Amino acid sequence: MIIDCHGHYTTAPNQLGEYREKQKTELANDPMYRHVRGEIDITDDEIRESLEGAQLRLQNERGTDVTLFSPRASWMGHHIGNETTSRYWTEHCNELIYRITQLYPGNFVGVAQLPQTPGVAPDNCVAELERCVNEFGFVGCNLNPDPSGGYWTDPPLGDRYWYPLYEKLVELDVPAMIHVSAACNPAFHTTGSHYLGADTTAVMQCITSDIFKDFPTLKFIVPHGGGAVPYHWGRFRGLADMMGKPPLKELILDNVFFDTCVYHQPGIDLLLKVIPKENILFASEMVGAVRGIDPQTGHYFDDTRRYIDNADLTDDERKLIFEDNSRRVYSRLSKRLEAGRV
Repeated sequence: MIIDCHGHYTTAPNQLGEYREKQKTELANDPMYRHVRGEIDITDDEIRESLEGAQLRLQNERGTDVTLFSPRASWMGHHIGNETTSRYWTEHCNELIYRITQLYPGNFVGVAQLPQTPGVAPDNCVAELERCVNEFGFVGCNLNPDPSGGYWTDPPLGDRYWYPLYEKLVELDVPAMIHVSAACNPAFHTTGSHYLGADTTAVMQCITSDIFKDFPTLKFIVPHGGGAVPYHWGRFRGLADMMGKPPLKELILDNVFFDTCVYHQPGIDLLLKVIPKENILFASEMVGAVRGIDPQTGHYFDDTRRYIDNADLTDDERKLIFEDNSRRVYSRLSKRLEAGRV
């Protein structure tokens, strides 16, 4: 089985975006406007139409079996509005993912968006996380380390500010993918610099903190191949040594995992050479940040299965990356797959 641990609903029907634009209009004259939940009228047929020519078709063409599916990352937009803005937007986005998992239980497993807001303590997210895991059968969540959208106004991930959310993640035994949203700071391109910089920043925050001493079973997935981390692994090892920290293998590799959303063969080969195979999860992020065809290969940049197939791996190592590591890190996944009869 090939499990893609990183997919987003980037092809949602227009009604979802229209709801978001209405929220923005309500905020235009009053940034603290108290929203009501409202309704979004999207039929099952519209959901099917949004997927069958996109993610479902690509699953079939590229030979992947199931995608861990979450709301569109760049649309999480935690910097927009206030607590009520994020709460109702997040509820609607997660409910759409849940409907997808009911329509296609063999193809998609849910991963939650969290209703984060800059300056609002993360324990505000606990109720929605519990709802998604306990009621919807989701197996993880996306955690934004920078809800401000590129200004980094909240404490770093090692701060006790985040601990109530970590406590709930451990209690529910679900991992968090560290994933920022759109950058509203003009210094950062959302997918070209903000995403990759945040991945790198998050790992450094883990290295310089006691997160995993305090939460030894907490699990983070760092997407996009870990940003700059594998390329500068020697720098991070050296910094840990200078700070008197244990080796990185002891410090973070029981808890931090990396995905394969790296869109060229040399990058994947580097990831596989530097990071232990047990810490790498297959992912493509399709349909996501990079959608075109690579003129050097004639294949889509985000057809990441090709890179793993072509890498210098044993069959056992390939199986770890394609399937076993995702089942281990997302500990609720196997049961969920059995329920979906995958």
